Amino acid sequence: MRTHLFRGACAVAVVLTLAASAFAQSVVRGKVQDAQGKPVDGATIVFEAEGTNRKMQTKTDNKGEFLQVGLQSGGYQVTASKDGVGTATSKANVRQGPNNPLAFTLAPAGAATGVADKAAALKLQALAGEAMAALRAGNNDEAIAKFNEVITQMPTCADCHYNVAVAQANKKDFAAAEASYKKAIELKPDNADAYTGLATLYNQQKKFDLAAEASANASKYTTAAGGGGAEASYNQGVILFNGGKFAEAKAQFEAATKADPNHALAQYQLGMTALNLGQIQDAVNALEAYLKVDPNGPKAAEVKASLPALQGMLKK
Repeated sequence: MRTHLFRGACAVAVVLTLAASAFAQSVVRGKVQDAQGKPVDGATIVFEAEGTNRKMQTKTDNKGEFLQVGLQSGGYQVTASKDGVGTATSKANVRQGPNNPLAFTLAPAGAATGVADKAAALKLQALAGEAMAALRAGNNDEAIAKFNEVITQMPTCADCHYNVAVAQANKKDFAAAEASYKKAIELKPDNADAYTGLATLYNQQKKFDLAAEASANASKYTTAAGGGGAEASYNQGVILFNGGKFAEAKAQFEAATKADPNHALAQYQLGMTALNLGQIQDAVNALEAYLKVDPNGPKAAEVKASLPALQGMLKK
């Protein structure tokens, strides 16, 4: 019986078009601060898709940080606002997977600050804005140079070191990016974004053990901040799956689906991971859950075509 099941699993594995690696949906993170550089809690972040009526929104946490998952690819106008603090708008080009972080500074008119301090702060803010614009435009060398100018004046700017790391990673300068991510973590030990960046970096270099460790820290600090539990577990599962650690990956996908039963990609990937482990019943359960959550999703046709064969195996 055991041999028959193993052969059946292999046969279905041939029928299914398994992805070479797991895939992640879009993740957009960002931070909102006031004119004094303090985080803005409870700011509203609105994403408006260009050329459509699609609109999604989220809120910042007590660290002024926000996370938006599941946006479709394309251009967006992003607005951050809070009554009594101010409003700021930016453009973002969203792709599937992690995106460059967004940063907003809200400042009310007529803020009472010294002329010299205000002028210096505005100059530094403008420089940081230019650096971020260069990063979004893919001008990585310019972004690195401008962020380093900011760092010269603000050596403890963890976000600056993080953004330098993002630009260096874009250039495939992995050693420099690793050092910059680690500096961001040194300055801000609970820096989930920097740990996520490290995990992605290690995954690209096939350093899967280091990737899993960094992803575990990202998950820990994201969950501790009060959000992102399902997404953090899913991303960690992706890294473990890509490293061939299917049992560990399955545990993470199970955690993701427990935290958010409507996380369609986690349900799908849980099914694929169970199939790799020869656990047909678990694979069927997860793939049926995927179709229930997202019956017309990107993997729906594949699952609908292959699920009957899996279900038939359970009846034998």
